[in-house]
Amino acid sequence: MKRTLIIALIAFLFSINTYAQVYRSGNPFAHTFSIVARDSITGEMGVAVQSHWFSVGTVVSWAEAGVGAVATQSFVNKSFGLRGLSLLKNGLTAQQAVDSLLKDDEGREVRQLAIVDNKGNVAVHTGNACIQHASHIKGNQFSVQANMMLGNQVPAAMAAAFRNSVGKPLAERILLSLEAGQGAGGDIRGQQSAAIIVVPAKTTGKPWDERTVDLRVDDSKEPIKEIRRLYKVHVAYEHMNKGDLAVEKNDMLTAMNEYNAAMNMFPANLEMQYWTAVTLANNKEVAKAIPIFRKVFAEDKNWKELTRRLPEVKLLMVSEADLKKILSL
Repeated sequence: MKRTLIIALIAFLFSINTYAQVYRSGNPFAHTFSIVARDSITGEMGVAVQSHWFSVGTVVSWAEAGVGAVATQSFVNKSFGLRGLSLLKNGLTAQQAVDSLLKDDEGREVRQLAIVDNKGNVAVHTGNACIQHASHIKGNQFSVQANMMLGNQVPAAMAAAFRNSVGKPLAERILLSLEAGQGAGGDIRGQQSAAIIVVPAKTTGKPWDERTVDLRVDDSKEPIKEIRRLYKVHVAYEHMNKGDLAVEKNDMLTAMNEYNAAMNMFPANLEMQYWTAVTLANNKEVAKAIPIFRKVFAEDKNWKELTRRLPEVKLLMVSEADLKKILSL
Protein backbone atom coordinates (compact mmCIF):
# COMPACT_ATOMS: atom_id res chain seq x y z
CA MET A 1 0.00 0.00 0.00
CA LYS A 2 2.81 2.37 0.97
CA ARG A 3 4.67 1.60 -2.26
CA THR A 4 1.50 2.27 -4.28
CA LEU A 5 1.05 5.66 -2.62
CA ILE A 6 4.69 6.58 -3.32
CA ILE A 7 4.35 5.62 -6.98
CA ALA A 8 1.14 7.63 -7.27
CA LEU A 9 2.79 10.63 -5.63
CA ILE A 10 5.77 10.44 -7.99
CA ALA A 11 3.43 10.24 -10.98
CA PHE A 12 1.44 13.22 -9.70
CA LEU A 13 4.56 15.32 -9.12
CA PHE A 14 5.86 14.38 -12.56
CA SER A 15 2.61 15.47 -14.18
CA ILE A 16 2.67 18.78 -12.30
CA ASN A 17 6.27 19.38 -13.35
CA THR A 18 5.46 18.55 -16.97
CA TYR A 19 2.57 21.05 -17.08
CA ALA A 20 4.62 23.61 -15.14
CA GLN A 21 7.30 23.31 -17.83
CA VAL A 22 4.65 23.82 -20.47
CA TYR A 23 3.51 26.96 -18.70
CA ARG A 24 7.00 28.28 -17.98
CA SER A 25 7.99 27.92 -21.61
CA GLY A 26 6.13 31.17 -22.29
CA ASN A 27 2.51 30.09 -22.51
CA PRO A 28 -0.02 32.39 -20.81
CA PHE A 29 -2.40 31.01 -18.22
CA ALA A 30 -5.79 31.95 -19.71
CA HIS A 31 -8.70 29.91 -18.42
CA THR A 32 -11.84 31.13 -20.04
CA PHE A 33 -14.94 30.54 -22.14
CA SER A 34 -15.15 31.36 -25.83
CA ILE A 35 -16.95 30.82 -29.12
CA VAL A 36 -15.78 30.51 -32.72
CA ALA A 37 -18.42 30.72 -35.42
CA ARG A 38 -19.23 31.34 -39.07
CA ASP A 39 -22.34 33.07 -40.40
CA SER A 40 -23.91 30.69 -42.93
CA ILE A 41 -25.44 33.60 -44.89
CA THR A 42 -22.73 36.28 -45.00
CA GLY A 43 -19.77 33.93 -44.58
CA GLU A 44 -18.35 36.18 -41.86
CA MET A 45 -16.28 34.42 -39.21
CA GLY A 46 -15.78 35.46 -35.61
CA VAL A 47 -14.43 34.66 -32.19
CA ALA A 48 -15.43 36.01 -28.78
CA VAL A 49 -13.93 35.34 -25.35
CA GLN A 50 -14.18 36.29 -21.66
CA SER A 51 -11.84 35.47 -18.80
CA HIS A 52 -10.64 36.49 -15.37
CA TRP A 53 -7.29 37.31 -16.95
CA PHE A 54 -5.81 40.60 -18.09
CA SER A 55 -6.20 41.38 -21.81
CA VAL A 56 -7.46 37.94 -22.80
CA GLY A 57 -8.22 39.18 -26.31
CA THR A 58 -4.51 39.48 -27.11
CA VAL A 59 -3.97 35.84 -26.17
CA VAL A 60 -6.99 33.70 -27.02
CA SER A 61 -8.75 35.23 -30.05
CA TRP A 62 -7.43 35.16 -33.63
CA ALA A 63 -9.17 35.64 -36.97
CA GLU A 64 -8.38 36.51 -40.58
CA ALA A 65 -10.66 37.51 -43.44
CA GLY A 66 -11.31 34.71 -45.90
CA VAL A 67 -9.48 32.22 -43.68
CA GLY A 68 -11.08 31.45 -40.33
CA ALA A 69 -11.10 32.06 -36.59
CA VAL A 70 -9.19 30.45 -33.73
CA ALA A 71 -9.60 30.33 -29.94
CA THR A 72 -6.58 28.96 -28.05
CA GLN A 73 -6.99 28.79 -24.27
CA SER A 74 -6.44 27.05 -20.91
CA PHE A 75 -2.63 26.74 -20.68
CA VAL A 76 -2.40 28.69 -23.91
CA ASN A 77 -0.08 27.87 -26.74
CA LYS A 78 -0.26 31.34 -28.23
CA SER A 79 1.40 30.25 -31.46
CA PHE A 80 -1.72 28.21 -32.28
CA GLY A 81 -3.41 31.45 -33.35
CA LEU A 82 -1.18 32.48 -36.23
CA ARG A 83 -0.05 28.94 -37.01
CA GLY A 84 -3.65 27.74 -37.14
CA LEU A 85 -4.63 30.49 -39.57
CA SER A 86 -1.56 29.76 -41.68
CA LEU A 87 -2.50 26.07 -41.91
CA LEU A 88 -6.00 27.04 -43.05
CA LYS A 89 -4.55 29.35 -45.71
CA ASN A 90 -2.45 26.45 -46.96
CA GLY A 91 -5.59 24.42 -47.60
CA LEU A 92 -6.07 22.40 -44.42
CA THR A 93 -9.53 22.00 -42.93
CA ALA A 94 -10.27 23.06 -39.37
CA GLN A 95 -9.87 19.47 -38.14
CA GLN A 96 -6.62 18.94 -40.02
CA ALA A 97 -5.27 22.18 -38.56
CA VAL A 98 -6.16 21.16 -35.00
CA ASP A 99 -4.63 17.72 -35.50
CA SER A 100 -1.45 19.26 -36.90
CA LEU A 101 -1.08 21.75 -34.06
CA LEU A 102 -1.61 19.16 -31.33
CA LYS A 103 0.41 16.35 -32.88
CA ASP A 104 3.78 17.39 -31.45
CA ASP A 105 2.50 19.48 -28.54
CA GLU A 106 3.65 18.03 -25.21
CA GLY A 107 1.07 20.16 -23.44
CA ARG A 108 -1.93 18.99 -25.47
CA GLU A 109 -3.71 17.63 -22.37
CA VAL A 110 -3.81 21.08 -20.77
CA ARG A 111 -4.83 22.85 -23.97
CA GLN A 112 -8.24 23.87 -25.22
CA LEU A 113 -8.39 24.80 -28.90
CA ALA A 114 -11.20 25.57 -31.36
CA ILE A 115 -11.05 26.49 -35.05
CA VAL A 116 -13.67 27.37 -37.66
CA ASP A 117 -12.62 27.66 -41.30
CA ASN A 118 -14.05 29.62 -44.22
CA LYS A 119 -16.24 26.71 -45.30
CA GLY A 120 -17.86 26.38 -41.89
CA ASN A 121 -15.90 23.30 -40.82
CA VAL A 122 -15.33 23.25 -37.07
CA ALA A 123 -12.84 21.37 -34.90
CA VAL A 124 -12.35 21.56 -31.13
CA HIS A 125 -10.13 19.92 -28.52
CA THR A 126 -10.38 19.91 -24.75
CA GLY A 127 -7.42 18.24 -23.04
CA ASN A 128 -8.04 15.69 -20.28
CA ALA A 129 -6.06 17.80 -17.80
CA CYS A 130 -7.96 21.05 -18.29
CA ILE A 131 -9.31 22.36 -14.99
CA GLN A 132 -12.95 21.49 -14.35
CA HIS A 133 -15.52 22.33 -15.24
CA ALA A 134 -14.09 21.99 -18.73
CA SER A 135 -15.95 20.93 -21.87
CA HIS A 136 -17.07 22.00 -25.31
CA ILE A 137 -20.03 21.74 -27.67
CA LYS A 138 -19.57 21.62 -31.43
CA GLY A 139 -22.56 22.71 -33.51
CA ASN A 140 -23.38 23.69 -37.07
CA GLN A 141 -20.58 26.11 -38.05
CA PHE A 142 -19.77 27.01 -34.45
CA SER A 143 -18.10 25.70 -31.34
CA VAL A 144 -18.27 26.86 -27.71
CA GLN A 145 -15.62 25.85 -25.20
CA ALA A 146 -14.94 26.55 -21.54
CA ASN A 147 -12.58 25.56 -18.76
CA MET A 148 -12.30 26.41 -15.06
CA MET A 149 -16.01 27.24 -14.97
CA LEU A 150 -18.07 27.61 -11.81
CA GLY A 151 -20.60 25.05 -13.06
CA ASN A 152 -21.00 22.65 -15.97
CA GLN A 153 -23.79 24.50 -17.84
CA VAL A 154 -21.73 27.23 -19.49
CA PRO A 155 -21.20 25.60 -22.92
CA ALA A 156 -24.84 24.49 -23.13
CA ALA A 157 -26.07 28.00 -22.37
CA MET A 158 -23.68 29.52 -24.92
CA ALA A 159 -24.68 27.06 -27.63
CA ALA A 160 -28.38 27.64 -27.02
CA ALA A 161 -27.94 31.43 -27.24
CA PHE A 162 -26.11 31.13 -30.54
CA ARG A 163 -28.64 28.72 -32.04
CA ASN A 164 -31.59 30.81 -30.90
CA SER A 165 -30.30 34.04 -32.47
CA VAL A 166 -30.30 33.02 -36.14
CA GLY A 167 -30.85 36.03 -38.38
CA LYS A 168 -28.99 38.52 -36.20
CA PRO A 169 -25.53 39.84 -37.16
CA LEU A 170 -22.73 37.43 -36.27
CA ALA A 171 -21.18 39.87 -33.78
CA GLU A 172 -24.51 40.14 -31.96
CA ARG A 173 -24.90 36.35 -31.88
CA ILE A 174 -21.47 35.66 -30.42
CA LEU A 175 -21.94 38.47 -27.90
CA LEU A 176 -25.25 36.92 -26.85
CA SER A 177 -23.38 33.65 -26.43
CA LEU A 178 -20.86 35.30 -24.09
CA GLU A 179 -23.65 36.85 -22.06
CA ALA A 180 -25.35 33.46 -21.77
CA GLY A 181 -22.12 31.85 -20.61
CA GLN A 182 -21.71 34.44 -17.90
CA GLY A 183 -25.35 34.04 -16.94
CA ALA A 184 -24.75 30.32 -16.46
CA GLY A 185 -21.99 30.98 -13.94
CA GLY A 186 -18.98 31.80 -16.07
CA ASP A 187 -15.39 31.65 -14.88
CA ILE A 188 -15.12 30.41 -11.28
CA ARG A 189 -12.75 33.34 -10.55
CA GLY A 190 -15.12 35.98 -11.92
CA GLN A 191 -14.65 38.48 -14.75
CA GLN A 192 -11.85 40.73 -15.99
CA SER A 193 -11.50 40.98 -19.77
CA ALA A 194 -13.31 40.18 -23.01
CA ALA A 195 -12.92 40.51 -26.77
CA ILE A 196 -14.82 40.11 -30.04
CA ILE A 197 -13.37 39.82 -33.54
CA VAL A 198 -15.45 39.42 -36.72
CA VAL A 199 -13.86 39.23 -40.18
CA PRO A 200 -15.35 39.16 -43.71
CA ALA A 201 -15.93 35.98 -45.70
CA LYS A 202 -13.38 37.02 -48.32
CA THR A 203 -10.19 39.02 -48.28
CA THR A 204 -9.73 42.11 -50.40
CA GLY A 205 -5.98 42.02 -49.99
CA LYS A 206 -6.17 44.88 -47.46
CA PRO A 207 -5.62 43.18 -44.07
CA TRP A 208 -5.47 46.57 -42.33
CA ASP A 209 -9.13 47.09 -43.22
CA GLU A 210 -10.55 43.59 -42.83
CA ARG A 211 -12.03 43.43 -39.36
CA THR A 212 -15.76 44.06 -39.38
CA VAL A 213 -15.74 44.19 -35.57
CA ASP A 214 -12.65 44.38 -33.36
CA LEU A 215 -13.41 45.21 -29.72
CA ARG A 216 -11.48 44.54 -26.53
CA VAL A 217 -11.96 45.22 -22.85
CA ASP A 218 -8.67 44.51 -21.10
CA ASP A 219 -9.51 45.15 -17.45
CA SER A 220 -12.99 45.64 -16.03
CA LYS A 221 -15.24 44.40 -13.25
CA GLU A 222 -17.92 43.75 -15.88
CA PRO A 223 -16.12 43.23 -19.21
CA ILE A 224 -19.04 41.63 -21.02
CA LYS A 225 -21.34 44.48 -20.05
CA GLU A 226 -18.68 46.94 -21.20
CA ILE A 227 -18.11 45.17 -24.50
CA ARG A 228 -21.88 45.24 -25.07
CA ARG A 229 -21.72 49.04 -24.61
CA LEU A 230 -18.78 49.29 -26.99
CA TYR A 231 -20.57 47.17 -29.57
CA LYS A 232 -23.52 49.57 -29.45
CA VAL A 233 -21.11 52.47 -30.02
CA HIS A 234 -19.55 50.53 -32.88
CA VAL A 235 -22.93 50.04 -34.57
CA ALA A 236 -23.77 53.73 -34.14
CA TYR A 237 -20.51 54.82 -35.73
CA GLU A 238 -21.09 52.40 -38.57
CA HIS A 239 -24.22 54.45 -39.28
CA MET A 240 -22.07 57.58 -39.13
CA ASN A 241 -19.57 56.08 -41.58
CA LYS A 242 -22.35 55.16 -43.97
CA GLY A 243 -23.70 58.68 -43.65
CA ASP A 244 -20.29 60.13 -44.54
CA LEU A 245 -20.08 57.85 -47.55
CA ALA A 246 -23.54 58.97 -48.69
CA VAL A 247 -22.45 62.61 -48.38
CA GLU A 248 -19.47 61.88 -50.63
CA LYS A 249 -21.94 60.54 -53.21
CA ASN A 250 -24.24 63.54 -52.70
CA ASP A 251 -26.99 61.19 -51.47
CA MET A 252 -28.27 63.45 -48.73
CA LEU A 253 -31.42 61.45 -48.00
CA THR A 254 -29.41 58.34 -47.18
CA ALA A 255 -26.91 60.43 -45.23
CA MET A 256 -29.63 61.93 -43.06
CA ASN A 257 -31.21 58.52 -42.44
CA GLU A 258 -27.87 57.08 -41.33
CA TYR A 259 -27.00 60.07 -39.13
CA ASN A 260 -30.44 59.97 -37.55
CA ALA A 261 -30.07 56.26 -36.83
CA ALA A 262 -26.80 56.99 -35.03
CA MET A 263 -28.29 59.90 -33.07
CA ASN A 264 -31.24 57.80 -31.99
CA MET A 265 -28.83 55.29 -30.49
CA PHE A 266 -26.78 57.96 -28.68
CA PRO A 267 -28.88 61.13 -28.43
CA ALA A 268 -26.35 62.78 -26.10
CA ASN A 269 -23.37 62.29 -28.40
CA LEU A 270 -22.30 65.77 -29.57
CA GLU A 271 -20.30 64.59 -32.55
CA MET A 272 -23.23 62.72 -34.03
CA GLN A 273 -25.45 65.78 -33.54
CA TYR A 274 -22.83 68.11 -35.00
CA TRP A 275 -22.25 66.27 -38.27
CA THR A 276 -25.97 65.85 -38.71
CA ALA A 277 -26.27 69.64 -38.49
CA VAL A 278 -23.43 70.10 -40.96
CA THR A 279 -25.13 67.75 -43.41
CA LEU A 280 -28.41 69.62 -43.06
CA ALA A 281 -26.66 72.92 -43.69
CA ASN A 282 -24.87 71.53 -46.75
CA ASN A 283 -28.23 70.30 -47.99
CA LYS A 284 -29.55 73.90 -47.85
CA GLU A 285 -31.60 73.19 -44.75
CA VAL A 286 -29.85 75.70 -42.51
CA ALA A 287 -33.06 76.45 -40.59
CA LYS A 288 -33.20 72.83 -39.44
CA ALA A 289 -29.47 72.80 -38.69
CA ILE A 290 -29.42 75.91 -36.50
CA PRO A 291 -31.20 74.42 -33.42
CA ILE A 292 -28.75 71.52 -33.46
CA PHE A 293 -25.73 73.81 -33.83
CA ARG A 294 -27.05 75.95 -30.98
CA LYS A 295 -27.36 72.98 -28.65
CA VAL A 296 -23.91 71.63 -29.52
CA PHE A 297 -22.19 75.02 -29.18
CA ALA A 298 -23.83 75.60 -25.83
CA GLU A 299 -22.39 72.36 -24.46
CA ASP A 300 -18.91 72.72 -25.96
CA LYS A 301 -17.67 75.93 -27.60
CA ASN A 302 -14.87 74.07 -29.42
CA TRP A 303 -17.40 72.85 -31.95
CA LYS A 304 -18.02 76.45 -32.96
CA GLU A 305 -14.30 76.93 -33.51
CA LEU A 306 -14.24 73.80 -35.64
CA THR A 307 -17.13 75.19 -37.68
CA ARG A 308 -15.02 78.26 -38.56
CA ARG A 309 -12.44 75.95 -40.13
CA LEU A 310 -14.74 73.76 -42.23
CA PRO A 311 -15.47 76.11 -45.17
CA GLU A 312 -11.78 76.31 -46.03
CA VAL A 313 -11.65 72.56 -46.65
CA LYS A 314 -15.12 72.50 -48.25
CA LEU A 315 -16.75 70.43 -45.53
CA LEU A 316 -19.25 73.19 -44.80
CA MET A 317 -20.58 74.79 -47.99
CA VAL A 318 -22.98 77.58 -47.04
CA SER A 319 -23.25 81.23 -47.96
CA GLU A 320 -21.34 83.89 -46.03
CA ALA A 321 -24.64 85.06 -44.54
CA ASP A 322 -25.56 81.58 -43.35
CA LEU A 323 -22.08 81.01 -41.96
CA LYS A 324 -22.32 84.23 -39.92
CA LYS A 325 -25.75 83.17 -38.70
CA ILE A 326 -24.37 79.82 -37.53
CA LEU A 327 -21.31 81.32 -35.86
CA SER A 328 -23.43 83.91 -34.07
CA LEU A 329 -25.22 81.23 -32.07
